[in-house]
Amino acid sequence: MRTLCILLIVFGSVFSTNAQDNFIANDIRINKFVEGTLLEPKNSEIVPLVIFINDQGPTDRDGNQLMTKNDAIKKLAQALAKNNIASFRYDKRILKADKLELKEKDIRFEDFVTDAISAISHFQKANKFSDFILIGHGQGSLVALLAAQEKKVDQLISIAGAGQSLDQQLIEQIEKQAPGLTEDAKSAFKQLKEKGRTRNYNDALHSIFRPETQEFMASWIAHNPAEEIKKITIPVLIIQGSEDLQVQSSEAEILKKAKPEAEFILIKNMNHVFRIIEENDDITNQKSYNQAYLPISEKLVSSISSFIKK
Repeated sequence: MRTLCILLIVFGSVFSTNAQDNFIANDIRINKFVEGTLLEPKNSEIVPLVIFINDQGPTDRDGNQLMTKNDAIKKLAQALAKNNIASFRYDKRILKADKLELKEKDIRFEDFVTDAISAISHFQKANKFSDFILIGHGQGSLVALLAAQEKKVDQLISIAGAGQSLDQQLIEQIEKQAPGLTEDAKSAFKQLKEKGRTRNYNDALHSIFRPETQEFMASWIAHNPAEEIKKITIPVLIIQGSEDLQVQSSEAEILKKAKPEAEFILIKNMNHVFRIIEENDDITNQKSYNQAYLPISEKLVSSISSFIKK
């Protein structure tokens, strides 16, 4: 049976300039929480700017974590640059939690929204790009939906974004993996929503309801993606891969149902890190999370480029 991944909580100044192929990369520090790479096509035209908002966990600007290196976001940024689209991708603040002296118990979901807004504001003040597009990947999809309500942008793209609130996603996964724990999980989430804390859970669910991250969890489940996408008035593109082990296609369908006018593209055999995988080949799928040499989906690149340039 396909592996179902329970979502575990997690958790400008120019530094350098490098010319690569047909684009230029500059490392930018917007503030102590937001540091990343601006990638621009090597021409003098005014081009659109994509701001990437990464998935959950301590994810760096390239889309990697400590034990994985697939360069998913970096490869997508480079591919877009070849299509005359600039981008800014940045490290999640929790990646440098120790350096910033951030404690798990003090982090809230809204902190990610604040960081996205900081990036948008920084580049809008620069007045050098024609349009501003948010691309949210995984957890970043919900962050993008919230940021776009507070800061005007021109387009929004959701890749592997959830349609349900996090608690509903986890309850569904628990029903499939450990049905005997379902009622315990429902009760714990109910208490977490109502009181912001819970002690009412089975020890087997400790990885989800660790006391140190309960406030963060409560701040995350307070937002329902299907409700938030209804508030978006700009053009929206929803993209989902059929071989995504972390986010089921049904989640994208929920977003589409909530926002009927949004464009929806299901990319056959694409997984969570944008690689094309043979159907139901979960071993190869999982290995691809640590195979940076593999190319990303060409359809992903062409779909995003076409949407932005309409």
